[in-house]
Amino acid sequence: MQNIHPKTLQDLEFPTVLQQVSSRCNTELGKESALDIAPIDDKEMLLEILGQTSEYLASYSNDNRIPNHGFDSINSELSLLKIENSTLEVPSFRRISSICKTVAIHQKFFKKFKEYYPLLFKKSEALEPNIEIPAAIDNVIDKFGEIKDSASDELRHIRLQINSVRGKINQSFSAALVRYQSSDFLDDIRESVVENRRVLAVKAMHRRKVKGTVMGSSKTGSIVYIIPESTVAHTRELNNLEFEEKEEVQRILNQLSNSIRPFAALLKLYQAYLTDIDITAAKAKYASEMDALLPEISEKRELFLRDAYHPLLYLTNKRKNEKTWPQTIQLHKENRIIVISGPNAGGKSITLKTIGLLQTMLQSGLLIPVHERSKVCLFDKILTDIGDNQSIENHLSTYSYRLKNMNHFIKKCNDRTLFLIDEFGTGSDPELGGALAEAFLEVFYEREAYGVITTHYANLKALANELPHATNANMRFNSKTLEPTFQLVLGEAGSSFTFEVAQKNGIPYSLINKAKKKIERSKVRFDATIAKLQKERNKMVETGSKLKEEESKAREEANRLEELNSRIKSKLENYQELYDHNQRMIQLGNKINSAAEKYFLDNKKRPLISEMLRIVETENSKRKKTTAKKAKEKKQQQQQVAQELEQKIKKVRVEKKIQKKKEIQAEKNKPRPVFKVGDRVRMMDGKAVGSIDALEKGKAIVNYGMFTTNVSVDQLDLVEAKK
Repeated sequence: MQNIHPKTLQDLEFPTVLQQVSSRCNTELGKESALDIAPIDDKEMLLEILGQTSEYLASYSNDNRIPNHGFDSINSELSLLKIENSTLEVPSFRRISSICKTVAIHQKFFKKFKEYYPLLFKKSEALEPNIEIPAAIDNVIDKFGEIKDSASDELRHIRLQINSVRGKINQSFSAALVRYQSSDFLDDIRESVVENRRVLAVKAMHRRKVKGTVMGSSKTGSIVYIIPESTVAHTRELNNLEFEEKEEVQRILNQLSNSIRPFAALLKLYQAYLTDIDITAAKAKYASEMDALLPEISEKRELFLRDAYHPLLYLTNKRKNEKTWPQTIQLHKENRIIVISGPNAGGKSITLKTIGLLQTMLQSGLLIPVHERSKVCLFDKILTDIGDNQSIENHLSTYSYRLKNMNHFIKKCNDRTLFLIDEFGTGSDPELGGALAEAFLEVFYEREAYGVITTHYANLKALANELPHATNANMRFNSKTLEPTFQLVLGEAGSSFTFEVAQKNGIPYSLINKAKKKIERSKVRFDATIAKLQKERNKMVETGSKLKEEESKAREEANRLEELNSRIKSKLENYQELYDHNQRMIQLGNKINSAAEKYFLDNKKRPLISEMLRIVETENSKRKKTTAKKAKEKKQQQQQVAQELEQKIKKVRVEKKIQKKKEIQAEKNKPRPVFKVGDRVRMMDGKAVGSIDALEKGKAIVNYGMFTTNVSVDQLDLVEAKK
């Protein structure tokens, strides 16, 4: 892609990303090709490649794992097939057969799961299927890499003869072995193998007594190896047959090579497909390791990177178990240029590189580590000026090089450009360099280019404050500890904390005071004002968080006290009831005690029974009154609750109607989400939240924990996408 210069790719460390992707490939061709990944001009092709990588990444989180794609390169075989009447070797045929079978497995798999992997299915479906090549190879070569007897009638016939002759050789050899052994002509080892032939181990003194062909002797000369005369004739016949077998095998392989030759172009496509799949798998694995995804790609000119990580820094820190700070940055028509200021070592350059690298990766077909709510657009050109660009071979100073670069920027810059400049304007006299940098920035602004720059120049901060579609930003710094917090804050310029940092590093206060007097008072005041504003903002942020914390604690305390008060009230009511009940029991006991004393004195049963009945009736009449009273109170309470409930239902119905109208209107304006397995969803008219177990043909199986249900995806609302 000509619109992103190789120097820009170097500045953003894009080749390092490619090396990391390459190391995750399984095949040698994949490893080589991954290093050649570059930004893609064709938007349709780019979206397809991004979609394929996203689909492959999704395969890691479902049960339908994509089959293995490993293969050995057939480049040398393809070169040989171009030569007329050339013959491939057996290992070459096995490699070709393996590639054909792997492609066939992929085509079958993606056809079965095309709803899960539509783009990968489209890619595999574009290849012409071929079962003739592996079938033809399997008819000739077995799984051990040997030529089958059935490869031709002639070969079968030759091998039958070979087996027959070998049988005769073994028979005649065994007879000679027994005969000469009984004559004590043989050494203790009796026999050996020389040049793949069985030979008799004859004692040197008896060599003339054994007729046959001498094949050699032992190192000491005490043993002579001889093929018995009776087997020599059969051995010659075997040699002739083996030569004929070799000739027939060569003829068969030549014939097989000629039958495959017309498919050379198709085999090249098969290999290219598997190489692409290997790279896609490596990109998906790389994305998985850094929690990368495919953000929304907007047709509008807007860039919203939420919780964006620098990939190389994230993976390095992940290995060290260290935290990486994410950045959130937004560029759109109303805020096209961001000027980041603040002290060095605060993370300005990393923020700049993060934006550039993520944009380059995305435009090269790689997924990026950002929040799923992020939104990106595609730029025609990405221009960078990052790092020390001193050019020794061209005898250029840093500033001269940067001026050449700015000249290049002005020629190329338009409303489809993203520019990223680190330490804008440095390298020359501060006032003159700052003025020139200001002029450059105004040109970029007028061309409606999008960009992020870092600077220490006050005039550039002031310009960003004056231009309606530009804004200042700073990397938050702790003014007490003078340690960076690596957080980007939009809306205000940053102080360089020059004197504060100097003081922290032990520079004498008198010397710092002297330096302050040497520069313009207005500059000190301006920097001091910015520093003061930053301190005030930090205090406000801290105060706000403290207030929120205190408010939360107060709310929790109020809830606790209310609950305690409710419990105490309930206990008091219970105690009052218990006290009343005990008093009633005491009174009742006194009455029964009086009746018992009277009966003790006069021993008359009738008055006792009469008194007991009167006490019981009196108590029952009290119970009836209490029950009737309670029943009346309960009825009144129920009526009151019913009235309140009816009013609430009416209110809820009215609110629901209003809400429904709003939801219907919002639903009309809102695009339907694309569901995937693992998403948390609910029915449009329901409250229960479940997770999607499977998706097929517009239907989803939703798991609610206790049960599952099969519903149309049109009836579902997305509650939370699976991360």
